[in-house]
Amino acid sequence: MKQYKRPDEGLGFLMQYENVAWYEDGAVRILDRRIYPIRTEFVTCRRHEEVAKAIADMVTQSGGPYTAASMAMVLACFESEGMANDERVTYLEKASYTLSHARPTTSAKMGVYTGRVLEAAKKAMDAGAQGPEVTLAARAQALEDLDKRYAKSVPIGRLIAEQIPDGGSILTQCWAELDIAMVLRAIREQNKDVKVFCAETRPYFQGARLTASCAVEMGFDVTVISDNMPAYTMKTKGIDLFTSAADVTTCDGYIVNKVGTFQIALACRYYGVPYIAAGNPNPAHPSIDSVTIEERDPELTLHAMDIKLTKDGVKGYYPAFDITPPEYVTAIATDKGLFKPADLHTYFDL
Repeated sequence: MKQYKRPDEGLGFLMQYENVAWYEDGAVRILDRRIYPIRTEFVTCRRHEEVAKAIADMVTQSGGPYTAASMAMVLACFESEGMANDERVTYLEKASYTLSHARPTTSAKMGVYTGRVLEAAKKAMDAGAQGPEVTLAARAQALEDLDKRYAKSVPIGRLIAEQIPDGGSILTQCWAELDIAMVLRAIREQNKDVKVFCAETRPYFQGARLTASCAVEMGFDVTVISDNMPAYTMKTKGIDLFTSAADVTTCDGYIVNKVGTFQIALACRYYGVPYIAAGNPNPAHPSIDSVTIEERDPELTLHAMDIKLTKDGVKGYYPAFDITPPEYVTAIATDKGLFKPADLHTYFDL
């Protein structure tokens, strides 16, 4: 019998399933990425609404909310075990909406994951399952989706890794989670020696705390730079490739990602550095006009972690994402291959 190999094997602490978000015994446990690796603490949620709040409050970011939302749907099944089927379906549909809309920019993609667990629960009920049996069916679906999401990132990581020369250097933006972890694992599999430069990405410093932690754990030479250094770093350190995830990849080739990505893409154009974004196009976003850019609490920009940097009366501004137009993106890595942004619409024909 072929031994099951977990898709998170070799990806480091941050990317292990149980250290992202995990349902067990009537609770969802989420690693608090706002403070890791300064402290390794977990937020325990005993209601699905608490998971939605944790997602909104950035307890987990990047791909973490998709795992957390799926696990929270399992929790919602647990909460509703004493209800009649009709009442339970209504309850789970409401939970799916609450979780998928915890953050507006990614609500369409989040709805896919919460919706799959919802449909698995409905199917189980239609087949005669009751109480905890439905919860078990929902959990099985959440785990299957988790496996598939990780597995889908494997070819994306290999594609990007193939574009990086042995002895080269890459620049990342924010915490690209699966996309950067799979790239790093593929670089190791391809026996390449590559240096990693991480922009710190304020105000939560995900690049410094999360990307750098993951990369150094996986054995890479890692350097953190502040958010205003990418262009000069390209000039002085010989960056061979800039890569980022995409919170939304629109079908017309726009990349919506952590604010600051567009600035780096502009610098890439100036210095001739390729920019390869990772992420399949989302049919819920046929054009960039369909995307809502989330604006978060402006007070967060006035702080570095828990320390306030400004005098009272100073105002902040915090758009969570920016938009990189197709002409500044060299290629988009998907599970079906590399695409030029102008050709991305053909993804669905394959």
